[in-house]
Formats: sequence, structure tokens, C-alpha cells
Amino acid sequence: MADTTTLTTPAVLILLGPPGAGKGTQARMLEEDFGLVQLSTGDLLRAAVAAGTDAGLRAKAVMEAGQLVSDDIVLAILQDRMAQPDVARGIILDGFPRTDGQAAALDGLLARAGQKVTAAISLEVDDEAMVGRVSGRYTCAACGEGYHDEFKQPAQAGTCDKCGGTAFKRRADDNAETVRERLKAYHAQTAPLIAYYEARGVLERIDAMGAIADIRRTLAAIVERVSA
Repeated sequence: MADTTTLTTPAVLILLGPPGAGKGTQARMLEEDFGLVQLSTGDLLRAAVAAGTDAGLRAKAVMEAGQLVSDDIVLAILQDRMAQPDVARGIILDGFPRTDGQAAALDGLLARAGQKVTAAISLEVDDEAMVGRVSGRYTCAACGEGYHDEFKQPAQAGTCDKCGGTAFKRRADDNAETVRERLKAYHAQTAPLIAYYEARGVLERIDAMGAIADIRRTLAAIVERVSA
């Protein structure tokens, strides 16, 4: 799907899914397929602080005081970013909203701009299979190429296929016990958000345990349908 598809109306997509569900991979593919822009709240905050915007300066003061940035500041930064011309085709939100209160505030921001959430797409996984998927991950220490104990090992054991490096590393939190705790926390925090968007008729569910290419096609079909 190399050609960018033109949407009838700008899309506002929210990707929901636990760590390891493939949100980042699929967001990059949606960018390629539809010309959308992925907006991560962490990246937005850092960019706003670096640019010295009004909202960025407020965020900087809060962070330097060791406090959490309020929803109002995050929304102000998001509003500034959505006014930029490169997001004219639409956006993919990553990491926001995280609660139904934030979701309601986002709805208000979008309504003032004459927009609304096009779809909240839940990438759904089997928890135990996800434990195996995440806890088996490791990367080349030199180039960052990703591997897996079961699904993707180097062609030559101990040597990176991409750069020939021989040193590999694993994230400290990519172990079975930690992954189970992260999944438990995700389900507890996200259940109200899924109910929120389901009640508004914009929730879409995708089996995220399949092949990446299949998930890409399913996502593309959803985006084309809801944006028509």
C-alpha cells in the first residue's frame, strides 16, 4: 500500500492497545497509507517546551517543579499542533486520552474546531500470547534491528542480519512478570475509555494477534469506511 489514499474528510484516530500490540508499527503504516500524522503527547510536550510556546512554557514550569502536566496544558499544546498545515489530512493520537475525563475534554476541543473523533481503534490481544511476544524481544546493540527468541532470530546465530553486529540487548522491563503487570494495568485503565467510545458509536475492534500486513489492511479498510 505505497500510494497515499486521499480521505474525504480529515481523520482523528485514536489507537488503543497494550504495550507490544503494534500501535507504533500500525501508526507508521497509517501515516504512509493516508498521509496522517502521528501525535505522541510526550513528543508534543518536548517540542512545545523547545519551541517556547505559551503552553510549552507552562509545561516546562510544571515539569521543572516535578509535577505532572495538567490536562489543560496538554490540550492547549495539542490544539496548537493541530493548527499546523501538515496535519490537514488528519491525525493519529498516541498516549492521549488515557481516561474518560480526558476523552470528554478532547471531544470539546475537537468540537470547537468543527471536528470529532473519527474512530477509536482497539488493537486487541491475547494476554498470555502477548507475554511471550514481548518478553522474547531483543535488539542489536549497534543498529537497533529487532529480533525475537521464537519468531525472528538472526540467520546466523549471534550475528545481526542488518549490520553484522554481535552484541544484543533486552529492555529490563521486557520480562514475563513485568509484562503481565503492564497488561493488568492497561486493562484497568483503558476499560472505561473503551466503554466511553463504544457508547458514542466510534469504537472499532481489531484482532492484533495476526500478521502485520493483515492488520494493516483491516485498519486501512476501517479508516476508509469511517472517513467517507
